[in-house]
Amino acid sequence: MSSFAVHVPDADLEPDPLDPSQILAGSPEVSGKVLWESADGRQVRGIWQITPGTVGDTEADELFVVVSGRATIAVEGGDTFDVGPGDACVLREGDRTVWTVHETLRKAYQITLG
Repeated sequence: MSSFAVHVPDADLEPDPLDPSQILAGSPEVSGKVLWESADGRQVRGIWQITPGTVGDTEADELFVVVSGRATIAVEGGDTFDVGPGDACVLREGDRTVWTVHETLRKAYQITLG
């Protein structure tokens, strides 16, 4: 694979349906696109988007930057973060979170799988 650039705000994404058990309120929909994955599958880089609603999740080791939208991320037993355009966030593998998405949120991410 060669080097490349992608304009994240208007990149085409593919539907990535949530497990219904993750949806806590509303009817959020997720879409995304993997831009790069390491040969061993442990490193993943891509774009992810979620529409308004509330979802629960168990996180991977992730760094992301919000491109558009707003959400509140509550980490069980930890802090709560309000994130919006330009914010970078680091989540630890195994963190249990609740995402309350106020405006459709799009992020660019890097995940390291254990």
